[in-house]
Amino acid sequence: MSSEYSLPVQLLNNIWLVYLDTAFWMLLGLLAAGLIKSFISEATMKRWVGGKGIASIFRAALFGAPLPLCSCGVLPAAIGMRRAGASKEATVAFLISTPETSLDSIAVTYALMGPVMAIFRPVAALFNAIGTGLLTTLVPDHTVPVESEAQAVTTSCCSSAQKGEDSCCSSVTATTESGSSCCSSGGARPEQSGFFQGRFFKALSFAGAELLDDLSKWLAIGIVLAGIMMTFIPPGWLAQWGGGLSAMLIMLVVGVPMYICAVASTPVAAGLLLAGVSPGAVLIFLLVGPATNIASFVVLKQQLGLKVTVVYLVGLSALSLIMGLMLEWLLAWQGWQIQARLSEAHAMLPEIVAWSSAILLLILALRPLRRRLLPQLG
Repeated sequence: MSSEYSLPVQLLNNIWLVYLDTAFWMLLGLLAAGLIKSFISEATMKRWVGGKGIASIFRAALFGAPLPLCSCGVLPAAIGMRRAGASKEATVAFLISTPETSLDSIAVTYALMGPVMAIFRPVAALFNAIGTGLLTTLVPDHTVPVESEAQAVTTSCCSSAQKGEDSCCSSVTATTESGSSCCSSGGARPEQSGFFQGRFFKALSFAGAELLDDLSKWLAIGIVLAGIMMTFIPPGWLAQWGGGLSAMLIMLVVGVPMYICAVASTPVAAGLLLAGVSPGAVLIFLLVGPATNIASFVVLKQQLGLKVTVVYLVGLSALSLIMGLMLEWLLAWQGWQIQARLSEAHAMLPEIVAWSSAILLLILALRPLRRRLLPQLG
């Protein structure tokens, strides 16, 4: 009887483990999205990453590269950028560079696989991000980034104050002497502390209520599917494929739907290297594993459309394959060596942090529970 229930129990356990690993990074990504939305104006965001050229793609890729967000955590941050005015190609570049590499993952890569992989991995991540962003420009953009607030955009802080939004006029009287603007030097400016408190609360409200309500259903579907993948494709199965193009293609097929963050993928990759998998195939796992998963595909399709999602998947896969082949060629040409030094360098979250994050995210995602326990968020 126990064997009859072993697979369902294992499946439920894996779904829970994926959620437990995801929750903290999801909260971090939601907070990043809220801060972007509240502290970076639409005009500023459009100036940085709103253009159609390579400059905005390059800036978005560089902005995301050092951030410690996984493929699920980066989703709300990227959607926040998109809603603040980022172009679709810059959003895609950010979505790829952020989970594929980070400062902590580079450090762990150096510790476990040496300097060659530690340097080549972030270079390949930026190549993937910029290349896929450029491919995304081929998709016609007939949509306007969804705004969660009022659609009318105005440069007058007084007009926005009349709508009840946070603005420089929120704490002063709209009517001033001699018909002067309420934002002129004659008006009193709000205290900095009150201004930042209001902005920060607005960030929390947007991230923990509005944005999470949009994402929670799709993320739940993705987490369940990722748990199914973990149950039926054990990591040890990957080690049997060795090297060559076939191994790289297998890493693509398995790594694309799998959920694993950049730091956590590094010891797995080192173990594959020790088991005889070629460095090029290992690099592909390090690139597509953190950058893609089923949850991200579902949300991408909803937010950016099917065509952009297909370009994202095909471009990332093709460019990762190119980088894997290039690494193999460089190793053969230069005689470089990549040797795994698997040790206890696993960057795991403390258990109390993981569980606290899981509980908090569950409270925020369940709207009736959130409104009962945290009514100020809405």
